[in-house]
Amino acid sequence: MTTTVTSFVWFDSAAEQAAEYYTQQIPGSKITGITRNPDGSAFIVELELAGHSVTLLNGGPAHPHTDAFSLQVIVDGQAEVDRLWDALTADGGKPGPCGWLTDRWGLSWQVVPSELPALMGENPAAVGTAIRTMSKLDLEALRAAARS
Repeated sequence: MTTTVTSFVWFDSAAEQAAEYYTQQIPGSKITGITRNPDGSAFIVELELAGHSVTLLNGGPAHPHTDAFSLQVIVDGQAEVDRLWDALTADGGKPGPCGWLTDRWGLSWQVVPSELPALMGENPAAVGTAIRTMSKLDLEALRAAARS
């Protein structure tokens, strides 16, 4: 028997649109399956985000998203932080604190540079303090904090 773990996210009605957008923005991603309702609308959308399995369900408004659940995307370099941050906050998304944001559908994300764990290891207090002053993470400022 094989055990797998999949993130499962409830949407009101925009699971297919969200899946299409997410797979366009995150390299190495694809929609792997769609189960449709009798009227042709998507009920369940399965996708892989950079190899991570995610299932999106159109279940109606009973369970709105909260920041208690987020998807963390670890990227290389500031340019990729900027690109993905801008894409996910576009069209109604909202910046949050410490590298977190909420996309146009209300799903929370963390956009994190891959260098962050090493920087935290160098000077956890200073880097942690710097992060708490940021919305989108600024890699150069985090490097400076690690050197302080």
